[in-house]
Amino acid sequence: MKGLVITPKTNTEFRFLSSLLKKLGITSATMSVEEMEDLGLAHLMKSVNRSKKTSRASIMQKLK
Repeated sequence: MKGLVITPKTNTEFRFLSSLLKKLGITSATMSVEEMEDLGLAHLMKSVNRSKKTSRASIMQKLK
């Protein structure tokens, strides 16, 4: 099953959408901004190409 993330612009929109989902019998959960950022980061980490290797020297040069 797929999920859906909706970010309302105002508290009024948030309350409206929450009540609408409740009336429709659709389960929903709220997420903080930090949790949404974590979700986005996890999605990016899953899609990264891990087949290429980078040398330690190259990494250390970038960190300088």
